[in-house]
Amino acid sequence: MHRRHILTAVLTSPALAQVDFPERPPRIIVPAAAGGSQDSVARLLARFMAAPLGRPIIIENRAGAAGNIGFEFVARARPDGLILAAGSDNLSINKALFSGLSFDPVEDFAPVAQGTQVPQILVVRADSPSADLAGFLARAGCEPLAVATGGNGSLAHLLQALLQELTGRRWSHVPYRGGAPALNDLLAGTVHAMMGNIGAVAEQVGAGMLRGLAVSSPGRVAALPMVPSFSELGLGDAEVVGWHGLVAPRGTPQAVVARLYAAVLEALRVPQLRIRLDHLGISPSEAGPEALGQRMADDARRWQLLVSQAGLRPD
Repeated sequence: MHRRHILTAVLTSPALAQVDFPERPPRIIVPAAAGGSQDSVARLLARFMAAPLGRPIIIENRAGAAGNIGFEFVARARPDGLILAAGSDNLSINKALFSGLSFDPVEDFAPVAQGTQVPQILVVRADSPSADLAGFLARAGCEPLAVATGGNGSLAHLLQALLQELTGRRWSHVPYRGGAPALNDLLAGTVHAMMGNIGAVAEQVGAGMLRGLAVSSPGRVAALPMVPSFSELGLGDAEVVGWHGLVAPRGTPQAVVARLYAAVLEALRVPQLRIRLDHLGISPSEAGPEALGQRMADDARRWQLLVSQAGLRPD
């Protein structure tokens, strides 16, 4: 009840209605190629934020360098609310993984809204001898295995490395340029397993083409109720949930950030948006600027420790 009162106050505040917000259509810079979950969430938010903001929102893809090209562009943009970034867990990961960047992936942004929560999943082919996670780990102890992800520096990359540190098992990490080619090679039998967003493989798991071994959310997810969580299997430290939301350049006025956050909350209330997110295996999140900022800082410290312990490199 307390949260609902706060959200109602944010959405109906007369002060927000009077914010001197730029009249031109804002742009959301997606630091990834079109078609992935980060791009899909950004386009959904843009579509349903247009009404509460009273203007359309333009999506622009600037992919490359694990998202750093697009993120740097936004970090250097004028902090007036007209240019935003489709933020994700990669901001904290890039702060931990990359040295020598010309911007700080955490400190140079004003968090706006988390927007969504995106669990990861470890999958194998349906005909794999790994019937469950225990079977997969047992195989990893006696034969060379290859685990695909959507790329170096992705959340899946760090999660599979974390799983190796937690279990003491070792396998080869095979990074691809996106989840689609990784999935194709898994289905073709080129690799033994894949770690990635639930939305990227939910259809194949549901159709019986792939077998889910574990999800990284605190509990099971509604889209794949047959798949246990890592926590349920005794690997609570592998609880890793990604996010897709919005960040603005550092220095963006608090009133502008508040209006953008209110627009995200309005968008998340639209049933059509929630249905689309559910189809992608993604859950909505109402976490705002303060909570997102704290999460980004906490995650950066967590990944810095893993990068140091596991000796991870971006390439």
